[in-house]
Amino acid sequence: MKKIIYTLFAVCLLTACQESFEDRCVREAQEFTQKKCPAQINQNTVIDSMTFDKQTLTVNYYYTLSGAADNAMAIQQNNPRENLLKEVKNSTALKGARDHGYNIRYIYRSQANAGMILFEATYTEKDYNK
Repeated sequence: MKKIIYTLFAVCLLTACQESFEDRCVREAQEFTQKKCPAQINQNTVIDSMTFDKQTLTVNYYYTLSGAADNAMAIQQNNPRENLLKEVKNSTALKGARDHGYNIRYIYRSQANAGMILFEATYTEKDYNK
């Protein structure tokens, strides 16, 4: 019986070790979305989902803005690109993505105008390693 348990344990370890970092990112993004989304970030912001695209090596964050934040002109005046770049550079949650040189993309959509993208930004290794 012990032999069977040790064999199963060894197979599980080997299988887990074979998961690439990209596959792990895909899995963890799916788990995050299933377990935690949608989630209210603040009064006017909801995170809808997170994905990882293995082809482009991009972590994607999808948000919906409502109320006062659901305004493309106001967003542009607040210089969100620089603020998000600071977040990318300082986020411990994104350390693995930064270490692997992955792209990090944010997409903010309007609640009032379904499907309308209010703001989108993609950060590459060149951006966050300056």
